[in-house]
Amino acid sequence: MRFLAFFLCAAAFGAIDGTVNNRSTGKPQPGATVRLFRHGQGAGPELVGSTKSDNEGRFSFAQDAAGATFLIEAVHGGVTYTTMLPEGVPAGGVELEVYDSSTKPGAARVQQRIVLLEPGESRLAVSETFFLTNPGNVTWHDPSNGTLRFFVPAEGKESLRVMATAPRSMPVERAPQETGETGVYKLSFPVKPGETRIDVSYTVPFTPPGPFSGRTLVQGAPTRIIVPHGVTLTGEGLTQLGIEPSTQAAIFETAAQAFSVNLEGTGDEGGPSIQAILPRIYDRVVWLLTPAFLALGLGFILLYRRGPERG
Repeated sequence: MRFLAFFLCAAAFGAIDGTVNNRSTGKPQPGATVRLFRHGQGAGPELVGSTKSDNEGRFSFAQDAAGATFLIEAVHGGVTYTTMLPEGVPAGGVELEVYDSSTKPGAARVQQRIVLLEPGESRLAVSETFFLTNPGNVTWHDPSNGTLRFFVPAEGKESLRVMATAPRSMPVERAPQETGETGVYKLSFPVKPGETRIDVSYTVPFTPPGPFSGRTLVQGAPTRIIVPHGVTLTGEGLTQLGIEPSTQAAIFETAAQAFSVNLEGTGDEGGPSIQAILPRIYDRVVWLLTPAFLALGLGFILLYRRGPERG
């Protein structure tokens, strides 16, 4: 009996194998590149091996899965799909999901754009978050034109940072590319079926009170602007939606493609500032139908943090 239990355990945590399934076609995917990485200490994941899925979509690695955490990547249509194998989880019969890709957005679109403005004594920290939804079963992947374009003032170029989060994945830093248009950048990041979040952050020189101008290159999605308690925001075309209860942050909306606002104040002296955590608020779209519900919903996306000005 003990021998049988040992044999079953060895089988469960022996070779790593499974099937690559194409969720666009509903069939196993042959010819997909499958890579296996071991998570360890130090430099990062270590490549263990690479293979191709066979005609039935199957793959296998002669790798003992016991005592380690692994990451499996399946590449199809130029897009990488990842699956984690935590330590202690049986690694036999793993199912990897991939999708066909298209350079056309299809049903994918930007659901919402939120801009957080945090003025300091000598600089203004700008955080823009784009929420994209793809309700279809094809990944939008356009390396040439990008899947998102955004505007950054010339003064923000040096501090520009972009983080991208695919559905059910961790954030990764991605390098945007400059276009032929001044201040306009494009990001080549696959928009997979589900929910994708893109975070753009930068700082510009600023002395309060003072102006700030921005642009949106997204059609059909609202732009909501948030400023901390103690900061006054004014400008043409702004509609104040309410005050977030826990942080007292003011929430505005503008429909303009280009906006110019004036900021006065730097927030509460010595008090906690606001950081946009911004989870997937488009799951709570119903909360955004009225100013009161908007304020309530944003209570879950704003978090106090202590420390110096963001850089």
